[in-house]
Formats: sequence, C-alpha cells, structure tokens
Amino acid sequence: MESQESETQGIIEEALPNTLFRVSLESGEVILAYLAGKMRLHRIKVLVGDKVLLKLDPYGGKARITRRL
Repeated sequence: MESQESETQGIIEEALPNTLFRVSLESGEVILAYLAGKMRLHRIKVLVGDKVLLKLDPYGGKARITRRL
C-alpha cells in the first residue's frame, strides 16, 4: 500500500505541551505538528528555531515531525 503523505521542511516557531509544536512551513503556512514515535523513543530534542522534516497528513490534520535537520 502506498503512502499518501507528503514531506516538507519547516522551522519550529513555538513549543506547546505534550510534544506539540507550531511549525512554519517553507510555503509560509503555520501548522501544528507532533513528534514521531521514533524521535520520542530515542529522546531526540527539538527546540524553537530548529529546522525539521515533516510528513503532512493528507486530510489536513496535524503533521508529524520525523527528523531534525
């Protein structure tokens, strides 16, 4: 089965509770994103100002942060 999620890059604007982040995309749009399970598992820290790789939900929900760049 093929994944419908698209990848994009963004910059962390604000850290919110429960590993939620406000991220500004390259297109200028600001969305909510949550930390992917592998990043939580390996305790990878994400700070305000970090550039991250996101997988966008095809239905317009939240994005998932998969990598810190």
